[in-house]
Amino acid sequence: MKAYPLEVLSNVQVSERYWHMKVDSTIIDESITAGQFFNIKCGEGELPFLRRPFSIYRINREEKTIEFLYLVKGSGTVQMTKFVPGENIDVFGPLGVGFSLKEEWDSILLLARGVGIATLAALAQEAAEKNVKCVAILSARSNNDLLAAETLQGFGATVVKVTEEDGTSNVENVQRLVNQLFEEHDIKAAFTCGSMRLSRLMQRSAEKRGIPGQIALEEHMGCAVGVCYACVCDVRGPHGINSVRVCKEGPVFDLEKVVLT
Repeated sequence: MKAYPLEVLSNVQVSERYWHMKVDSTIIDESITAGQFFNIKCGEGELPFLRRPFSIYRINREEKTIEFLYLVKGSGTVQMTKFVPGENIDVFGPLGVGFSLKEEWDSILLLARGVGIATLAALAQEAAEKNVKCVAILSARSNNDLLAAETLQGFGATVVKVTEEDGTSNVENVQRLVNQLFEEHDIKAAFTCGSMRLSRLMQRSAEKRGIPGQIALEEHMGCAVGVCYACVCDVRGPHGINSVRVCKEGPVFDLEKVVLT
């Protein structure tokens, strides 16, 4: 991992709250895995002082580009909207532990909410490349926020949308959908990101069926390389519960091991 000056190819607003940025990754000489992230310097001034971590939305190895789908919510992401094509941005990575798809997992279920949908989009892409059947439940505040749905469908995934706007995103309805999809598609592994409430639901559902799973955790980070210990979470190990760094030991963990509070 190291810092790269990557050229911005496009950076456009795609909904009321979300922007989509594509950068040229030709000079990155390290392998990039779905679930990993990059720490991006959001501007040239003194503020924001810290970089911001962004999971990879899409990896195009033929075109040698990577993409980020980001929610504009603070000073860092506001600054990012000012990047223009042809400009170089300071990107550090790839960082962290990504997802893994075992050969025997020929059918997987994704459950994501909000920006967590962007994190799982790259996994859906990898599943398509490996001819793995992918089924996804995507949850958001409104239909306008379900930007990655078309991307996942483009990868061949079966997508079920639930939103607060339509009154379909309550836990009871999502649980019903999870149960239904587990049975209908003979799911072999489960993946989740973006909502603690839905992650707990998926953890219980997978455990009940004895199905393995993985979770990508979202945490505020200071250094993103494991030095500051600002992004600690608890996981179950052979000798009890241990505290680990999301940026270093994660952000992807075995679903059954993470303590979700």
